[in-house]
Amino acid sequence: MDYIVLSQRQLRRPLTSLCKSCSRRLRPQLTRSYANASSQQPDIYDVVCVGGGPAGLSLLTALRANPTTAGLRVALVEAQDLRKVREWKLPPDRFSNRCSSLTPASTAFLDRAGAWARVRRDRVQAYHEMQVWDGVTDARIEFEWDRNATGNGTKTIAYMTENLNLTSGLLRRLDELGGVEVFDGARVEGITLGEETEELDFREWPIVHLAGGKQLAARLLVGADGANSPVRTFAGIESRGWDYQRHGVVATLELEGPGWGGDAMKVAYQRFLPTGPVAMLPLPGNLSTLVWSTTPANAAVLKSLSAADFVALVNAAFRLSPVDLEFMHTLSTGQEEELEWRLQHTQFNRQAIPQTVVGVQEGTIASFPLKMRHADTYIGERVALVGDAAHTIHPLAGQGLNQGQGDAESLARTIEYAVSHGQDIGARMSLESYNSERYGPNHVLLGVCDKLHKVYSVGSGPLVPLRSLGLNAINAMRPVKSFFMQQAAGNGIKLF
Repeated sequence: MDYIVLSQRQLRRPLTSLCKSCSRRLRPQLTRSYANASSQQPDIYDVVCVGGGPAGLSLLTALRANPTTAGLRVALVEAQDLRKVREWKLPPDRFSNRCSSLTPASTAFLDRAGAWARVRRDRVQAYHEMQVWDGVTDARIEFEWDRNATGNGTKTIAYMTENLNLTSGLLRRLDELGGVEVFDGARVEGITLGEETEELDFREWPIVHLAGGKQLAARLLVGADGANSPVRTFAGIESRGWDYQRHGVVATLELEGPGWGGDAMKVAYQRFLPTGPVAMLPLPGNLSTLVWSTTPANAAVLKSLSAADFVALVNAAFRLSPVDLEFMHTLSTGQEEELEWRLQHTQFNRQAIPQTVVGVQEGTIASFPLKMRHADTYIGERVALVGDAAHTIHPLAGQGLNQGQGDAESLARTIEYAVSHGQDIGARMSLESYNSERYGPNHVLLGVCDKLHKVYSVGSGPLVPLRSLGLNAINAMRPVKSFFMQQAAGNGIKLF
């Protein structure tokens, strides 16, 4: 095995642990000598990913599963104890309140990396239709596939799964593949550029400093570390946007049945209210996950209610007028009785809305603030951002997780190209294709969701009939509606 020779001494680390092009870049510095030879040397990696969420884990899984990039030396840094994620398990009738939708395009990427088969499929629910309507005018758009069409995998709009189910499946696949050095339960104390020492010149390399003194030198540092990304801060990349002054209330709900279409035809529902959209998305059996975007005051009321009154307010959100709903939020208790009385004087089509909620699983009601953020760029010299570190989106379209999966797939493909063509995977020029491929589509999707939120936050005025006219028109034009469905499922044509 070859070693780097420095002043008649050998480095402990074999040269074969690095890419050939990386080694070539380091060799010219090896014959120099410096006074600070006693300083601690960092461990050298081709890719260091900070953040062990779905985006970061998907990227590393794709790299390890690809023969072209499997030889890269990679490391994962995660603040949480991943042992708990690996061992995550809930009873069959209990579901986490943090669920996300995965499009068929995202699951195809996971499948190619061998990760989709490691996700517990009994905790994944496909849905095939979406019912979306205006809470003020009742204008409606029904996203349903042509039932006479032959199936080629396009009849599923998306799959609902718990975030922990996905991350635990990704970790199982990574463990099978091996070759990833995992630093979990590790706090990042800082990220700096390296120094020129007797052995190597790290002046252009990011050095990740972990609590306890461990240092990781990254040929490419990937920030998958969330909206408050330290990697993005290190790279000097600005992130711009605004808070919506809304909170997303989540919960795991129990319905009176498995849905109007049974297990074979699951439907997702979303109603746009002036305070924000309320959505009910199917889980296996008679369970659903709630995502209700509302004001911080309303969110506080929802979290303070008894289980019976909370269930009553959720049922009211899909049945009563916005005025009635606003009044029910002013009550500190008694929503169950209030709903029972008001339903006697309210007309609605029972099969056009979700089945009645009969319970909420204990400990699943929670909320989080909603915001929109977009980084100025996804790349810097030896830095790339993925997932929430690059963008944060309103949950009304359920695309946040899919954006992160798209980032991971694109970056893995970019790294593969660089490796196969002998390029430096950390050079900005090598990363440009990732930035150009992902920034435009993500920016458009962020803008569309932002505008939808603002348009449907209006409760009166000329905008209300205009938006209803547009919704009804799209619903009447099947080719246009099919186009939107294909885009939502991730199977549509690339627009950018």
